[in-house]
Amino acid sequence: MKLTRKMVLSRAKASELHSVRKLNCWGSRLTDISICREMPSLEVITLSVNSVSSLEPMSGCRHLSELYLRRNRISSLAELFYLKDLPHLRVLWLAENPCCGPSPHLYRMTVLRNLPRLQKLDNQAVTEEELTRALMEGDEITAAPSKGGAGNGRSPPSYTLCSVGSSTATSQGLLSYTEEEAEIQGQLSLKTPAVDGSPSFSQRDALRSHKDRNILTAILLLLQELDAEGLETVQQTVSGRLQALHRQQPQEDVA
Repeated sequence: MKLTRKMVLSRAKASELHSVRKLNCWGSRLTDISICREMPSLEVITLSVNSVSSLEPMSGCRHLSELYLRRNRISSLAELFYLKDLPHLRVLWLAENPCCGPSPHLYRMTVLRNLPRLQKLDNQAVTEEELTRALMEGDEITAAPSKGGAGNGRSPPSYTLCSVGSSTATSQGLLSYTEEEAEIQGQLSLKTPAVDGSPSFSQRDALRSHKDRNILTAILLLLQELDAEGLETVQQTVSGRLQALHRQQPQEDVA
């Protein structure tokens, strides 16, 4: 079923689409929400318990702050690509969609890595710790889903990943990063460690180095979000830590 102008105006008790701010379409058997492109003022929309398969119509809803999509037919997390540029999106409910996959942890980390402004995901508050972990453990979505996918008798759409914490990428020595992360890696002159197929001490050292690099990348990315006061706090903490390490160094040398 297609969401129509008449349905929207009736449910929102509005006279024009551009003035609609809140819309509840729970359990309406919807498959087509393309009319959302004509609602730039939309702030809250409930689409749970429908058959929506694409989030592309939401990409122009720049004022959207709450999006409820539980129990729909979103087959790929690549659809998050259409939400990445929504500056006010704070609440998302995406649970019980095929895109959630077999790993709840990877699903949550991937959503938070791509939508770091979220304050609540699937009715669960987002913590600062999760946002930090998401930078290392979530997959970065860098492209919109390919056209034609689930619902058309074809295979589900795939999405391009930049996986900082991926064990597969580590084993191949082929990690990709977002442009921002790549710039940081270049500034640090860090290179991806080459890992062969046989276990060795050098391989374990390379993996440890890889983990340290990922942590450092995450820290540097987070620093860009801090204001002057926050940066001063970090500077004081780092200075104290360095002084403590310097005081320990002579004792270690003697030992």
